[in-house]
Amino acid sequence: MTDPKTIAFYNGAARDYDTCFDSGAASTALADFMALLPAGAAVLDLGCGPARASVHMRKAGFSPDPVDASQGMIDLANETHDIGARLLTFDEIDMVAAYDGVWANFSLLHAPKQDLPKHFAAISMALKEGGVFHIGMKTGTGKKRDHIERLYTFITVDELHSLMKDAGFEVIFFKEGSDVGFAGTNDPFVNMRARKVA
Repeated sequence: MTDPKTIAFYNGAARDYDTCFDSGAASTALADFMALLPAGAAVLDLGCGPARASVHMRKAGFSPDPVDASQGMIDLANETHDIGARLLTFDEIDMVAAYDGVWANFSLLHAPKQDLPKHFAAISMALKEGGVFHIGMKTGTGKKRDHIERLYTFITVDELHSLMKDAGFEVIFFKEGSDVGFAGTNDPFVNMRARKVA
């Protein structure tokens, strides 16, 4: 289920959010993810925001499919990059063997914890065999709304490993760290990459 207050924030703050995170270059995580993909790979950019990751993927010769639950983000992405971004929620993922990769960088952390197993299963179904799944999540326990009204689900690294395994993925990389986000707080996170094996 999509949280209305979270979506309202992203609809209203799309341009400011984009400006805050525009470094002009692909992140290390994105570059490492792209290095695992075959030439011309089809990639689902899940929770694409302003679609800057999709822009980098397009420049690298891939075929990104940027989707987001925020109409404000979709509008900004298409106005700025003509990238073909489209409105899609986590609950609407129903593709079958359509992608070589899924990039879900700090988007699924807005999904309720009880919904994560079905979302991971849908992502697995959307990937071709051997496809690569990247996810970024904030680590911790429980859920919390930040001071700008975004609702977060926190997860432990062990829980994320279990979700991956149960959905038919083999984890090939993970890295923990901490960073300051749009809300100004320094939060712990994990980046994880896995391949679909079943």
